[in-house]
Amino acid sequence: MKKIFYIIAVVAVLILSYFYFESYLFKKYVNDQNQKKEMNIPVNESAPVKSRNQIEIEAPVETVWETLTKIDNWPNWQKDVTKAVVHGEIKEGTNFDWKAGGLSFRSTIHTSKPTTNFGWTGTTPGASAIHNWFFEARGNTTIVKVEESLQGVFPRLFKAYFQKNLDAGVLKNLQELKSAAEKK
Repeated sequence: MKKIFYIIAVVAVLILSYFYFESYLFKKYVNDQNQKKEMNIPVNESAPVKSRNQIEIEAPVETVWETLTKIDNWPNWQKDVTKAVVHGEIKEGTNFDWKAGGLSFRSTIHTSKPTTNFGWTGTTPGASAIHNWFFEARGNTTIVKVEESLQGVFPRLFKAYFQKNLDAGVLKNLQELKSAAEKK
């Protein structure tokens, strides 16, 4: 019986170490000051899962920006978001908690350049994300580009599953943003 206990304990320590190591890698990337460009934290090109897409929205850039950055209103226009709470004003360093698809996320705004760039990092057990949005005004329309990288234990172990879901989720987010902004 002692032998089984030790085996279970060793396996548990290895699993916890792997989770800690993946979390360490994410924090190390996020804090790397040499990478900052247009976004304070660009997506991680080395992450196992990445997605990019764009859409044209027939609304002024100010309307699109306001729709996305009023995080407390996400549940009103994003079907998968059931809760969103911002802990302060919309600016770099502000945290927000949200729930989507049954998962709870803790996020921090890393870039907030009104009507041009907006980004955040987010974590949930076993996965960490960098999510960046770019806005380009073209007359009375707006081109919105989005990119996201996912890393952590689960995206690394189940890469194909996470890639499929991230690609679909990014497209869905763009379509829902378009619908919400064009109604205003």
